[in-house]
Amino acid sequence: MAFSWGAELGAQHLLFLILLHTVWEVGSGQVHYSVLEEAKHGTFVGRIAQDLGLEVRELVPRLFRVVSKDRRDYLEVNVQNGVLFVNSRIDREDLCGRNPVCSIHLEVVVDKPLQVFHVEVEIKDINDNPPVFLVKQQKLFILESRTADSRFPLEGASDADIGANADLLYKLSESEYFTLDINTNEGETKSIELVLKKSLDREETPEHNLLLMATDQGKPELTGTTQVLISVLDANDNAPAFDKSIYNVKLLENIPNGTLVIRLNASDADEGVNKEIQYHFGSLILGNVRSKFSIDSNTGEIRVNGNLDYEECNLYEIKVEAVDRSAFPLTGHCKVMVKLLDVNDNAPQVSVTSLSLPILEDAPPGTVIALISVFDRDSGANGQVTCSLSPPGPFTLVSTFRNYYSLVLDSSVDRESVSAYELLVTARDGGTPALWATAKVSVDIADVNDNAPSFEQPMYTVFVKENNPPGSHIFTVSALDPDAQENALVSYSLVERRVGERPLSSYVSVHSESGKVYALQSLDHEELELLQFHVSARDAGFPPLGSNVSLQVFVLDENDNAPTVLPPHGGLSPVTELVSQSVAVGHVVAKIRAMDADSGYNAWLSYELLPEGSIGRCPFRVGLYTGEISTTRALEDLDASRQTLLVLVKDHGKPELSTTATVIVSLVENRQAFKTSSSSSEVLRKAGMEKESSLMDVNVYLIIAICSVSSLLVLSLLLYVALRCTASPKGVYGTGKPTLVCSSEVGSLSYSQQQRQKVCSWDGMTKNDLMAFSPNLPQPPTSREAGQTQEGTMEHPGKPKQPNPDWRYSASLRAGMHSSVHLEEAGILRAGPGGPDQQWPTVSSATPEPEAGEVSPPVGAGVNSNSWTFKYGPGNPKQPGPGELPDKFIIPGSPAIISIRQEPPNSQIDKSDFITFGKKEETKKKKKKKKGNKTQEKKEKGNSTTDNSDQ
Repeated sequence: MAFSWGAELGAQHLLFLILLHTVWEVGSGQVHYSVLEEAKHGTFVGRIAQDLGLEVRELVPRLFRVVSKDRRDYLEVNVQNGVLFVNSRIDREDLCGRNPVCSIHLEVVVDKPLQVFHVEVEIKDINDNPPVFLVKQQKLFILESRTADSRFPLEGASDADIGANADLLYKLSESEYFTLDINTNEGETKSIELVLKKSLDREETPEHNLLLMATDQGKPELTGTTQVLISVLDANDNAPAFDKSIYNVKLLENIPNGTLVIRLNASDADEGVNKEIQYHFGSLILGNVRSKFSIDSNTGEIRVNGNLDYEECNLYEIKVEAVDRSAFPLTGHCKVMVKLLDVNDNAPQVSVTSLSLPILEDAPPGTVIALISVFDRDSGANGQVTCSLSPPGPFTLVSTFRNYYSLVLDSSVDRESVSAYELLVTARDGGTPALWATAKVSVDIADVNDNAPSFEQPMYTVFVKENNPPGSHIFTVSALDPDAQENALVSYSLVERRVGERPLSSYVSVHSESGKVYALQSLDHEELELLQFHVSARDAGFPPLGSNVSLQVFVLDENDNAPTVLPPHGGLSPVTELVSQSVAVGHVVAKIRAMDADSGYNAWLSYELLPEGSIGRCPFRVGLYTGEISTTRALEDLDASRQTLLVLVKDHGKPELSTTATVIVSLVENRQAFKTSSSSSEVLRKAGMEKESSLMDVNVYLIIAICSVSSLLVLSLLLYVALRCTASPKGVYGTGKPTLVCSSEVGSLSYSQQQRQKVCSWDGMTKNDLMAFSPNLPQPPTSREAGQTQEGTMEHPGKPKQPNPDWRYSASLRAGMHSSVHLEEAGILRAGPGGPDQQWPTVSSATPEPEAGEVSPPVGAGVNSNSWTFKYGPGNPKQPGPGELPDKFIIPGSPAIISIRQEPPNSQIDKSDFITFGKKEETKKKKKKKKGNKTQEKKEKGNSTTDNSDQ
């Protein structure tokens, strides 16, 4: 029982040692196997997959492969079971020669991730080579006078095996005269000598035939034999003799030819010719000795005759014979052992095995790129090699096993920065002087889709004229991708969304390859002013990357809409206006209201009265920009009682578009007008009571609406005044009190036909601009006040005339916004919704100060600018003098420059059609009006009532 326990404990201990040894080998990065030479094909070597810690099922997916240094397929791995086996015949003697250690070094490589393992397979020697003698027969000539114990060298056998398989034992056939003596030299070589036991007798036995047999220590034992033929000679008593039987010489390799190796000296005790000695190489000397060395037969000097290479052979055994010149020559023998010393004459050799080239730019640090092996034929320090890598970069060399290195990625790489690296591997030995060798390694970086396409700008602004032909090219977007190949192929597409109730793709499209943007339909400025959308650029990599760019397409206006006359003068039948013959000069008979759906210059309307066929000067005129039809002189009896006026309304676009309005003016007396109105009322009352009642209801609703709007406006003004009183003024304005904007002295409502102007933004919401002005109803001037106004104008012909109170701009005069701009008699410039009201400066307010006036859009004003600025300051180069006007001002958002013309003082042209400024004159006019109202209010009360009824 105790015996079995001890055996089990010993087995466990042995198993533990074996496991420990295996773990140490695996941990050191090397697996060791051994196999006998001459093993048959398919001989099992080891379970390499299991020993390396790899799963058998992973061998094929991970591209398991074996790389051998000498590129021969001695060994192979079955990837189905992970077994290493012998693939072809292995002869240890051919593979390693007489080296005591013979092994095959394998490198096992697997991918995903990349791993490198070192495997060493030792080739074990078997006794497959018998001892071999160089010659089949050795001849010796021995004088019968030689004494006992004389020695004669013999050539031994050689065995290609190693170890015990090459350890030879010699045996000589039985002889009463000779015996065999074996000596071991310093180089563990054996010297075989034939020893004479007793004197020879030529007359008794002239020849002796012996058999020399060599047997190795292998299993099974192998033998080799040679014949030794001894001829017995007569006479000569003393043979030449050397000082030593063995001479040891050390030489450096690569010494020049002719260098003296050794001078031998043999002596002979005889006299005369028998004392003269000649030197020769032994008959059994190897051929490599005769090719490397030479001997002088007279002096015994041995010199170098060829190139001595330590790596080729580091030990030479030279057998020399000294022969006297007697008739029966005697021979003396010695051996010269020449040992070569290594010189650093071999540069290292570098071999690079590429594994994973090119490498992906997103490869993690530690990725093995290539295997590098170095070899130096020298020995000792001359054969110790170190490797270095240059230039410095994201790579490093890692020593894996003896003279094996791995080129490893040390840090991340970026193909867009550096697409390829040229590396230089330098191998340097430890000799003096050191020798080195270099090898170039080109590492290409493979592209990974890590860069999205990018545009030069985050937003592009495009201007397109309306009424463009469908399918026209409006813009080209371009995105760049620094990646390569398919990762750099960019395709473009629209980011789909809805514009109002329609999809974006119904308006525009983008070419997927060129990035050209096309308008699929004709764009209308009045329907769509701004189209904002995104274009996406996406590459063809995996996974694909993309980016977006914003496009703002502004639709520029063209003059494609003619002016439209608003009711009541916009109907098919002309409207008849009743005018009393006693009205004063400048009395407004009617007002033509028109609008244009265009914007800018294309919506700036002007009015003119077309000439009539009648002879004589027409007593009526029309305001150039107000559309007011007024009297130019006092009406006379000679004037026709019924006059037809044809008013031409045109815009300032190119080409100009226009329309006409017809107004019939009937001149009546005051009483007749009253009767006519009474009879007309009676007729209307009798003709349609229902219609009159409905009109009265409509009037009531209009009055209520106007009163409500007026109340809101008054509250807004009061709030505005309160805020203005509490806040400090931010600008310099005129001294006049701001008033509401009104289109005429009798009150009107100025509006724009573009009640729904759509601006397409990101979310597709619709923005509506709406402006409403409260009517202002001042008392109409009497005829005397009108006369005083004319007299005042004639008294000051050099002063600018007050601007017409109803000079009006179109709703679309500012580019990109739909709001009205009015210049009224109070000097107010009205902006769009939400914009500030700025007081228009006049000449009188600018004259006392040493400043100049200039109207200009604000800084940064662009398409959406909706405010004007009138600047004063000494920095203006041009400053108008007293009584002068700015000669021009600029309309923001439009290339138009509005000029203000001033006529000479004596000019008879009516200046009411032009823009004039003047607060001082306006103040005087107001004073005159107040005085005229006090003195003539009672006298003209009846006329005022009649005029109001006519209006």
